[in-house]
Amino acid sequence: MLISSSPKPDPTAWWNQNLPESEHTATVPDFLHDSSARDIALISAPEASFRPLSWAECNAIVRANDLEKFCRSPLALRSYREAMYTVRREHGSVMAFLVNHRVGWPGDSAKPTPGKAPFEEPADYKIIFNDWPYGIDSRIVHLVVWTKFELMEDPETGRLTEKAWKEIDDFVGQTFRSHVPAENVIWFKNWSAIKSVKALEHLHVMMLDPDPAFISKITNGDRPLCESFSK
Repeated sequence: MLISSSPKPDPTAWWNQNLPESEHTATVPDFLHDSSARDIALISAPEASFRPLSWAECNAIVRANDLEKFCRSPLALRSYREAMYTVRREHGSVMAFLVNHRVGWPGDSAKPTPGKAPFEEPADYKIIFNDWPYGIDSRIVHLVVWTKFELMEDPETGRLTEKAWKEIDDFVGQTFRSHVPAENVIWFKNWSAIKSVKALEHLHVMMLDPDPAFISKITNGDRPLCESFSK
């Protein structure tokens, strides 16, 4: 009589890399289905070999607008994929979770205040942590500014218009560079192709070694989701 047995996990499989043997699986976990070639390469790379980006490297990436060079460590990317899978399963979509639970703008409350210019009305934007930060120097704080209004782009180039760029830079100056040395503040806006959340406008702000009290105040005590996420 033949006794069937479950296939043994392959320790060399890309989805089992960087995990203890007790967590290996014989097949690709559901949350890693449809992984891009880039994600597979990142997740299967040795965690021990991953080197966080320095502040100088982050600056260079932003100056060159080479934003695809920002990436998470292998284990952080795996956790991010698992968290997003859980969010979609429990809330229907990442957008629904974000609007209802992170920025708190359900329904019509996501509409900008009539007659107000971008960043003029504090209720029209919200500053919180990047829930799943990139692999960067631990001294760097990565925040996201979510906005109810559009950050206008040139339809031909996909880049911010001069007016929008100035509006953002003025806001960053007033909000962040007034508390953190200018050389320790950078900001960027992902182009559409690499946005993880496309339906709600946002920009990124990174600061090197800012005062924790300032960060707590500007984010209203927010903490990134990665700190509380559990499998």
